[in-house]
Amino acid sequence: MKNRIVRAVAGTFVLISLMLAIYVNINWLWFTAFVGVNLLQSSFTKWCLMEDILSKFGIKD
Repeated sequence: MKNRIVRAVAGTFVLISLMLAIYVNINWLWFTAFVGVNLLQSSFTKWCLMEDILSKFGIKD
């Protein structure tokens, strides 16, 4: 369950930041890059802050 939520949140953040970049300011693409870098680092380190946050809310795998 946690994996699905993490992917949904990351995908939502990317889509929202792309829309903000198109309609508000191009600098919102930095947020998209931030999400991508965090996904990449979590694949190497096997640590994800979002998973820790979800664990504190009692959501299990």
